[in-house]
Amino acid sequence: MRAVLQRVTQASCTVDGEITGAIEGGFLVLLGIEDADQAEDLEWLAQKIIGMRVFNDENGMMNKALADVGGDILLISQFTLFASTKKGNRPGFTRAARPDVAIPLYEKMIEKLSALLGKKVKTGIFGADMKIALLNDGPVTILIDTKDKE
Repeated sequence: MRAVLQRVTQASCTVDGEITGAIEGGFLVLLGIEDADQAEDLEWLAQKIIGMRVFNDENGMMNKALADVGGDILLISQFTLFASTKKGNRPGFTRAARPDVAIPLYEKMIEKLSALLGKKVKTGIFGADMKIALLNDGPVTILIDTKDKE
């Protein structure tokens, strides 16, 4: 799994002119799932997202986690995070999980993050043409890959 975390002051997802999820502050998380991903990847990544201390404390230092600042999560499925650009100029997406694999893992990630955060995670719609609006705060953008565990 790959996740792009963006610390935001606001973010929203719109599908067919309707807002499916919106937050005022916290993380916009773009989540890519590949066929090789397992429940262990999901658990590790969810803990990492919730525990990431990139929110400012009273001294302006990035020492606080999402729960410490009462932040929210907008979770967006993003198969293009597994784009292969090795050959030519048209990316390939063969590493991205097919919907029959990705949807259950995406839904479990929603459940896990909601449980860890103690409130409902906002989402887009899996596989839809989504329009994402955000105001990146900092900017702070973190890439996490469960295969690298950096």
